[in-house]
Amino acid sequence: MFGVYFGKYLEGKGILTPEQYDSILSDNKNNKVKMGLLAVESGYMSKAQADEVNMLQQMQDKRFGDIAVEKGYLTDTQVSELLKKQGDEYLLFVQALVEKNILSLEGIQKELNAYKKSGRFTALDIEAIKSGDIDKIAQVFLKNENIVPTVTDYIALTARNLVRFIDRHFRMEKVEKVNEYTASYVAAQELDGDYRFFSGFCGDGQGIKLIAEAFAKEEFETVDADVLDAACEFLNCNNGLYATKLSNEDVDLDMLPPIMKEEVTTIRSEGNMYRVPFYIQDKQVDLIVCIESKWSLD
Repeated sequence: MFGVYFGKYLEGKGILTPEQYDSILSDNKNNKVKMGLLAVESGYMSKAQADEVNMLQQMQDKRFGDIAVEKGYLTDTQVSELLKKQGDEYLLFVQALVEKNILSLEGIQKELNAYKKSGRFTALDIEAIKSGDIDKIAQVFLKNENIVPTVTDYIALTARNLVRFIDRHFRMEKVEKVNEYTASYVAAQELDGDYRFFSGFCGDGQGIKLIAEAFAKEEFETVDADVLDAACEFLNCNNGLYATKLSNEDVDLDMLPPIMKEEVTTIRSEGNMYRVPFYIQDKQVDLIVCIESKWSLD
């Protein structure tokens, strides 16, 4: 998932166009990282050794790993380890940058070093995002002492379900505490019981539409009641998993009927209200969460 963040950084610097960024993410859905790149990135082989093995592959009907082992560049154990990493999303992004002649490996390392120095993320944050572990990634954006722990758990669960049901390439940004939020479309639900809870996907409709299409497995021409209904079905599924988790901790919450707004709506809260920006195929959709406070939709 680090590729989507690094890619937006490169786009901001003018190294990548928005079209190239979108194309790389689309192409990577069915690609695997080449063994040579993996071996170089892992520090097991030099670029010159990888190039040599690639050349030998053009003359021999053998796999990269087999040739590298024969040459003494890799061990069988290292080959097995690298094969497990072939779905690494950051390295897929790196591979695409090289293959599309956008940046060389040396150029990528230079830009990566500059990105690290930019202060956008700490070194530990970058490693967490590079890991592809959505729980570790979510925590990078949940480092805020003002976030209620229950809300932290809910946001992390929602991030996991976005990966599971919607788009494993989605991007998340830092959680913000707010008191008022206005959107053109709202797909929401309230939970009531041992405490009160509100959550909803909000925005200009395009991000909500992508959630709806992915979950319903059908395309919608415009943002309408059908789109909001499908988005609410995903939210209901997400909230059902959340409520089940809490019931195992002896906390009872009942899910109320969905709330759908097709007009400009302002959500106001007197207390704990949070905005979580998500990007699905680079279209923003905000998750709004309220807990144990008075809120209203006008």
